[in-house]
Amino acid sequence: MSTQTILPVDRHFVSALSDRKKEPSWMASLRLEALELAGSLELPKLEKTRIDRWNLHSFGQYTESPQLRELSELPETAQNLLQSGEQTDNLLVQRNSDVVFHRISAELAEQGVIFTDLEEALQQHSDLLQRYFMSAVKMDENRLTALHAALWNGGVFLYVPKNVRMEVPLQALFVSDNAKASFCPHVMIIAEDNSFVTYVDNYVSVGDSEGLVHSGVVEIFAKQGAHVQFASVHNLRSSVTDLTYRRGILDNDARIDWVIGELNGGDCLSDTTSVLKGNGSRSNAKVICVGTGSQKLNVTTKAVHFGKNSDSDMITRAVMREEATAIINGITKIEKGATYANGQQTEKILMLSPQARGDANPMLLIDEDEVKAGHAASVGKVDPEQVYYMMSRGIDREQATRLIIYGFLAPIVSEIPIGKLEEQLKQLVERKLGQ
Repeated sequence: MSTQTILPVDRHFVSALSDRKKEPSWMASLRLEALELAGSLELPKLEKTRIDRWNLHSFGQYTESPQLRELSELPETAQNLLQSGEQTDNLLVQRNSDVVFHRISAELAEQGVIFTDLEEALQQHSDLLQRYFMSAVKMDENRLTALHAALWNGGVFLYVPKNVRMEVPLQALFVSDNAKASFCPHVMIIAEDNSFVTYVDNYVSVGDSEGLVHSGVVEIFAKQGAHVQFASVHNLRSSVTDLTYRRGILDNDARIDWVIGELNGGDCLSDTTSVLKGNGSRSNAKVICVGTGSQKLNVTTKAVHFGKNSDSDMITRAVMREEATAIINGITKIEKGATYANGQQTEKILMLSPQARGDANPMLLIDEDEVKAGHAASVGKVDPEQVYYMMSRGIDREQATRLIIYGFLAPIVSEIPIGKLEEQLKQLVERKLGQ
């Protein structure tokens, strides 16, 4: 027996959103179809997590934000996350519901690179978006993905032409500083054959967000021989619920490197999946999360192998203190026909409090014989023997514990492709750990 679902918005709101933005008819229809689906679909079934008890209703209202004249108009917390205070090329900024700044260097534009907000791309490249939008993350997967398809705003569209190899990273900054404004960015990256690109983004909230829900989707399409480096750090306040689905589709010999930092203060659903469709495709995913207070984290990293000789490696590190809960899922799925595939995963959780809870759930789902697959998982406390050894070398207990924690997280923090962002990530970890 099904029960009627009360959605946070209605058809009038969604239609008005499309009209205001003068969207093509196919997008207007897709939004309404997605809203109808949301009313009939269930919430995702998460391992050992009652997501129905989370705040999933405060999606806010679409609120226009004025364009930035200077980046100094941003809150100081957001300004500090920019790669360079003076460099404004290859940068996009979304504030609440709208993209308020974006710029690409003349050199990249001359090579045919497109780096703009998704709403502008919808006007300029409608056919391309129609082919790819919500095709990696399906809007009928569950109620949350359907709601995102109906409510998305702002976002990033990055297109890299064939054989273009970008030496400089592109950066996006997503800022929420209005608790009543919807915050549902959609990131789409298309890397054509034999291209290379590094994309980095930060999510930050400022002030009292009053229970806002962030609903984000990332879709990456790496064509034959393409290489995409994707790094993302989420630092939303404790009053924000963060729901993020990331999906990469890899063709023959394509590669994607994920570096994800889940450093939110509130409840967080994070799903990062690589679909290794092509032969010889490769995926490398590194994820860290730090839980504090009473927050609940459900973090899933997944690799699905279809291609022969495809290779995936997933490493997740979580540090939990106070009464925080982390459910860390690693899923390697090797489909029939994916001969000589290799899927490896490691999940480790470090507990800093007897009240904290952590579960590491490695899963291997193998439908092919001629493959390699393996996993390792552990949940434990700081090793007192390591602390004693360091203290015997003249290091006090607090410093010794801090160094052990940093060493635990180092395999991921060191993979951040921009030096300044790596340093920012270290500072966020220190702040969350109260050190």
